[in-house]
Amino acid sequence: MTATGDDARAVALALPGVREGFDWQMPTFRVAGKLFLTLPEGETSMAVRCPILDRDELVAAEPAKFWIAGHEANNAWVRVRLAALDDLAELEAIVTDSWAQAAPRKLMEQHPDGGGG
Repeated sequence: MTATGDDARAVALALPGVREGFDWQMPTFRVAGKLFLTLPEGETSMAVRCPILDRDELVAAEPAKFWIAGHEANNAWVRVRLAALDDLAELEAIVTDSWAQAAPRKLMEQHPDGGGG
């Protein structure tokens, strides 16, 4: 399965309160003004919010799929190679989890599963 930037965009824009923008020469996605997803590297990867401990475990477990950009090393973000994802369900889970870390409770309650991903 090869996920694309368009797949990530569709998942993100289906979530409550999401707005697409263009910053740092790439598409960016925000909820309630908070950044939760970017599509760098010509939309072949995505950067998402991820607690640092979880992020480090993901990178250690699946380095072909997840990595940490140098300028994000001290931040709770992880990069994801879209082509390495198992399926669209995995893409949706990752994007939804990142959204839930940025979304206010009011918007999370609008998600079908309460924003739980």
